[in-house]
Amino acid sequence: MISRNCQKTLHISRCLQLAILLEVSANKPGNVNFTSNFKDTHIEHFLASAIAAGPVFQKAASRGIQIAEGKRTIDKSGLGELIELCIKDVMDWQRGGNTILGTIMLLIPISIAAGMTPINEENRIDFKILRKNINNIIYASTATDSVHLYEAIDLAKPNGLNQAPDLNVNDPTSKQRLITENVTLHQVFNIAKNYDDICKEWIDNYPITFDEAYPYLREHLTREDQNSVIVNVFLKILAQHPDTFIARKAGIEKAQNISIEAKKILEIGGATTTAGKKAIAEFDHNLRKTGNNHNPGTTADLIATALALCTLDGYRP
Repeated sequence: MISRNCQKTLHISRCLQLAILLEVSANKPGNVNFTSNFKDTHIEHFLASAIAAGPVFQKAASRGIQIAEGKRTIDKSGLGELIELCIKDVMDWQRGGNTILGTIMLLIPISIAAGMTPINEENRIDFKILRKNINNIIYASTATDSVHLYEAIDLAKPNGLNQAPDLNVNDPTSKQRLITENVTLHQVFNIAKNYDDICKEWIDNYPITFDEAYPYLREHLTREDQNSVIVNVFLKILAQHPDTFIARKAGIEKAQNISIEAKKILEIGGATTTAGKKAIAEFDHNLRKTGNNHNPGTTADLIATALALCTLDGYRP
């Protein structure tokens, strides 16, 4: 018989894997999905990535349980190591390049924190405690965690990481400085929070995820078409937060203009009206004119993370 702790880690992993699959399955404009690919990155690469991430999600949840039971101190969660291990598995299992680095960076702290957090008999989790645990995990990060994150970025090779005012991941001296100057992962993300919303989520305790995207999903998912709801929340977040992945590659003005377009589409009903669907198709076409330079990738990461809260809260498609 599987132990209660093993059941918990498996449950958490399945919730997070399902969230990744739900996010990539929706026909979000400018992203890879079942009807549209990029030149070298296709839907199957994302599906393989979601499957590959499972074992490390379980490992992360197991460490969270150990922390809760007093068998491991919180600064020894191995936050950075787990991100690196997960990205290594993701890259080993598909040939489409960087698929879900941002998503993994957001979900690994949730995995550990979920392991730390009680889950009731209905497999529901207390989000107030979960969010507090996420914050504690991130604040307890170490310089070693920072080095592991840089190693993960080396493996994934994401585009657009050239704006850091200090400790740039492309600078070969940065990793040694992280150790000698004892720069924690929290401090690294604090440096980058003004131009990367993944980092901002870490530093500010996931405000877009918990306070904006998840409430919308919770309200609409159980009574409306799943694809339409995910597309609309994607547009909602994109309209309110210019995508930092686009901003790093094409400039903040372009990212802001794309957000304005997303807002206009929502104002005519988004994915729930005929006019909105037509506008989404045109928006998608325009975003793809330059390959993936205008891909709202950070927004997709945030939606996957909000969907993880939904699955942890019991949502099933």
